[in-house]
Amino acid sequence: MADVISTALGSIFALIVSTIVIWVVTKLFGEKEGIGTALIAAIVGTIIYTVAYWLLGNGLLAAILGGIVWLLALKGLYKIGWLKALAIAIVIWILTALVGLILPTLTGPI
Repeated sequence: MADVISTALGSIFALIVSTIVIWVVTKLFGEKEGIGTALIAAIVGTIIYTVAYWLLGNGLLAAILGGIVWLLALKGLYKIGWLKALAIAIVIWILTALVGLILPTLTGPI
């Protein structure tokens, strides 16, 4: 039971962090949509990558196809072009990687 609770809390925390990162990056690119759109983008991205990895396994093909579908989602949610969606996605991935390096150290040793 504790594993289920910790997994759920970890997933919620990851969704919150992803939402904030997406919102900050899209604001840096001049988008007017609010935090709700960023939350939807985070949820849709999670679903896209989960399905891609479930269907194709853990590999480069799943990552590439999931990334392309997520670009489509960003393009639709923010009503932007392919290049802007790609630029936003790249900055989101970089910032998320940096946050991922920092956040595990905030909780301290377990």
